[in-house]
Amino acid sequence: MRSQALLDELQWRGLLYQHTDEVAGLLASGQTSGYIGFDPTAPSLHIGSLLQIMLLVRLQQAGHRPVALVGGGTGLIGDPSGKASERPLADAAHVDLNAAKIRRQLERFLDFSRANGARVVNNAEWLSELKAVDFMRDVGKHFTLNYMMQKDSVQGRLEGGISYTEFSYMLLQAYDFLELRRRYDVRLQLGGSDQWGNITAGMELIRRTTGLDAHAITSPLVTSSSGAKFGKTEAGAVWLDPTLTSPYQFYQFWINVDDRDVGRYLRYFTVLPREEIEALDGATAEHPEKREAQIALARNVTRAVHGDALGAVEEATGALFGGSVLGISQVAFEILRNEIPHVTIERGEPITVSRIIDAFSGPGNLFESKKDAKRSIQQGGFYLNQERVAPDQSAVDDSLLLHGRFLLVRKGARNYGLVEVAR
Repeated sequence: MRSQALLDELQWRGLLYQHTDEVAGLLASGQTSGYIGFDPTAPSLHIGSLLQIMLLVRLQQAGHRPVALVGGGTGLIGDPSGKASERPLADAAHVDLNAAKIRRQLERFLDFSRANGARVVNNAEWLSELKAVDFMRDVGKHFTLNYMMQKDSVQGRLEGGISYTEFSYMLLQAYDFLELRRRYDVRLQLGGSDQWGNITAGMELIRRTTGLDAHAITSPLVTSSSGAKFGKTEAGAVWLDPTLTSPYQFYQFWINVDDRDVGRYLRYFTVLPREEIEALDGATAEHPEKREAQIALARNVTRAVHGDALGAVEEATGALFGGSVLGISQVAFEILRNEIPHVTIERGEPITVSRIIDAFSGPGNLFESKKDAKRSIQQGGFYLNQERVAPDQSAVDDSLLLHGRFLLVRKGARNYGLVEVAR
């Protein structure tokens, strides 16, 4: 996939928002290098960053070299694009630590071994050595205030105020493009549509200082049909780091995507071929209740981000949404332990129905009260490992414990708790 084929692929996937007129010629001329910047002010990328990662993946699939620029230098400043107010300045040590974590996340997606192997570069390499007078003389003189004031990232902040620090971010990003052009012959910058002003500033700086060419491609910002901000849940952002968003919660985000969005997200966030995605579009239209497209989306994105954890996540999901618990792995139960109400009983202590009721009763718990639990039993809505508890049942046989440790408690159709016997 080269030249127009890459642009056509991006167009079909809905990933082409703007590009410079000459970019097709650049892509047709042979292998080129293109970069995207990633902000290390947090210890992990989130799924909003995933769209940009996939742009680099598609660039590499087309035979070109992807360059991921981690903003170890610009992260100390903060990009004003899309921000309504000034961001707090980040600590240098935290930015360095975050940059290292982000590199490891990028390595899950990009191939560093082939002829067009990816590079990860940290702009602290040149920005930390930059002197203020040299920067003003060599970079600042090429930009007028009128030029900078016209950029969307600045315009959106004029009424509320923008500091000189964030106002200058555009020049730092432009300087990044110049340094990457000089050091690694990077001729293309990619990014979200909100970055167009910053990207074109870099192209202008390269043209003025070196006379060399530079090009740009941007993708649209991700939205959801419901109007909710993409990647936000009640718990906050959906992170790629499993310690911030568990693989189970990550999978749940994707499998619960609205029917109106799932086709777009399959195009954006997976490498599934066109024929398969279009078949899933048809499945959504004909049998939306089967959620085939959502399952394919959740599987593909979770596998890409979390690898082998996918199998246990699917087991845990199946256990909570209608599947049998009898065959699921110990790892799946350990996932559930962190996702549903959980109590531990010391080994050797008797397990009884009344003790389970005591453990899971109370405001905000599985049962609002013991009376609520007893009513559930009388109505046939209380289960242990998917087996209905009889009104006259008191003891729980140890043979019911799965893996000798776990007992899944269910109230009604969808409310779960987990009993674990200590090792």
